[in-house]
Amino acid sequence: MGKIHELTNVLADQIAAGEVIERPASIVKELVENSLDANSKRIDIIVENSGLDSIRVIDDGSGIADDDVKIAFKRHATSKITTRRDLFKVRTMGFRGEALPSIASVADVTLTTATPGSTTGSLIHIHGGELVDLKPGPARQGTDVVVRELFFNTPARLKYLKSPQTELARITDIVNRLALANPQVAFSLTHNNKELFRTAGNDNLQQVVAAIYGIQVGKKMLPFAGEDNDFKISGLVSLPELTRASRQYITITINHRYIRNFELTKAIINGYESKLMVGRYPIAVLNIQLDPVLVDVNVHPAKREVRLSKEPQLAGLIAKVIRQRISTENLIPDVDAKQFIPDEPDVDELERQLNEAAKQYETPATNFVHPSASSSSTSGIKNGGPADVDAADSIVHEPVVIHKKDELASSQMQKFDQRYLDEGIAYPFGSPDEQAPQKPTRAESIELDVRDKSDQSQKRFPDLQYIGQLQGTFLLAQAGDGLYIVDQHAAQERINYEKFRKEIGQVSDDQQTFLVPLVLNYSTVDTMTITQHLDTLEAVGLHLESFGPNSFILRSHPTWFAEGQEEATAKEMIEWLINDGKISVHDFRQRTAIMMSCKRAIKANHHLDDREAKALLHRLPKCENPFNCPHGRPVTVHFNDRDLEKMFKRIQDSHVPFAQDFDEHEF
Repeated sequence: MGKIHELTNVLADQIAAGEVIERPASIVKELVENSLDANSKRIDIIVENSGLDSIRVIDDGSGIADDDVKIAFKRHATSKITTRRDLFKVRTMGFRGEALPSIASVADVTLTTATPGSTTGSLIHIHGGELVDLKPGPARQGTDVVVRELFFNTPARLKYLKSPQTELARITDIVNRLALANPQVAFSLTHNNKELFRTAGNDNLQQVVAAIYGIQVGKKMLPFAGEDNDFKISGLVSLPELTRASRQYITITINHRYIRNFELTKAIINGYESKLMVGRYPIAVLNIQLDPVLVDVNVHPAKREVRLSKEPQLAGLIAKVIRQRISTENLIPDVDAKQFIPDEPDVDELERQLNEAAKQYETPATNFVHPSASSSSTSGIKNGGPADVDAADSIVHEPVVIHKKDELASSQMQKFDQRYLDEGIAYPFGSPDEQAPQKPTRAESIELDVRDKSDQSQKRFPDLQYIGQLQGTFLLAQAGDGLYIVDQHAAQERINYEKFRKEIGQVSDDQQTFLVPLVLNYSTVDTMTITQHLDTLEAVGLHLESFGPNSFILRSHPTWFAEGQEEATAKEMIEWLINDGKISVHDFRQRTAIMMSCKRAIKANHHLDDREAKALLHRLPKCENPFNCPHGRPVTVHFNDRDLEKMFKRIQDSHVPFAQDFDEHEF
């Protein structure tokens, strides 16, 4: 008798589940993608115990016809492709017909579904790949799938799951990615009866980002868009001041499918050029629309990776569009004054005092709304700089202290209120007859300012007036909108970088001959690498001549090399080429310019006279990017007028328990 035999359908489904269903998050992904393919406008995900006890996905899509319910759980049964040609122009999330049978083979699954206009639906129950029940169900349009007892018949797989917190984090992450890829769909995620996440489904990507990462992040995201003959891209990227320590906050989607792609991720980062600090990465959402013929989605079991045609062309387009978008922004970070005021009055405590005082004296409590207290996701949001204010008001503001109830209606208080209403801030001391703004929910429409204002687009960098130097390291300057502190080393580094980048990019015959030619010895492997890239070295002015089996001779160097560092600079540039193996001329020139700019910049604790300091501030705005040094560190930070007023307590409460400030006889 032969040894080869055909596997049973249940065993084959369990093997397939090993590739498709790795953990609870995999089930959520597959079920939600099915809901998206059904053109759902709302998808609710409900999980219990991080998905180990129960996963439920409810949608309002097109549902499954009665005749198709049973066959939907057979292997490779799908409505999304018919012929081989369809495989090369896939427009749906799923197409293999593996998800439902794979899930049903390792869990207990109950599916209830109905199509639009039908008078009855269908309910099917499958346990471990075996049909338990199939009967009519409610006629609610859409599909409701409940998955229980996950991996009950494959304990080995259950054993290797991570902690409940880790599994819940993975579920949350995949729902977040799917929501970012489909802002036109309303998503909600609930865990153990607690809502974790909700989007409005109004096709506003910035609101989805705010719902996931918080309104503070949403405000610092810049929309971008671009296209060429083959690709159309759009999305959001964070300001360079808003970064994370890993690439995990970069989301890339192709035709609404979330994918992972190293080259496209690198293209997003390259779009920032030197505006990011070393080891820091932006928050970004990149949506790519293309002809399905240009992408092969059938190269990974979970479809997380794809194979792209014309990938270098797409990467170049991404970097170019992001670079152009960021170049239009004022990138000076504002300083949050709260971090310098440890005794800042607590918003919640002040609200409690107001309400208690109102109850004690039987007066209606004034609604209290503050940007940093609107919701847990908006905690600690930094307000933008003030809007247009009267000239006299912008110079000095006397503190307003309230001791009696009647003082709430005083002319000083009205001016104080009006000042912050002009700034777009809901201030607590409004009129009792006025209805204060309600606290926004996470799915509510939120206006997010992305600094795309006309005055900033016309003038990216302010005209700075020099005040003085601090500790031989920082330059203090002022402009019409507040105080600026400039890092002198970072500023001159930026100025030098753009100068050297230009000089290196325009390599001429200007060479300085070494008094004694420089002989460089390398290993055989390194010699082969250098020999392959002699043209790259020549493009930056290093002309190496072969000088024996494993040696080169360098007779001259570019005139822009720093005096006294010619040999060290040449060797360092050659080391880069050896370590990277392959490096483009553009990258090579950029790294050389960064190195040279740092070597020639003034250091900390170097005292400048007024003439030198003013010259530095005069040259800085002329830079293409005056906001960051070549390593990504900020050149200057900004204290606006309101920040300064808060630090000096010109914006304050009375610092006395509110109820004690009122005299009973006045009520």
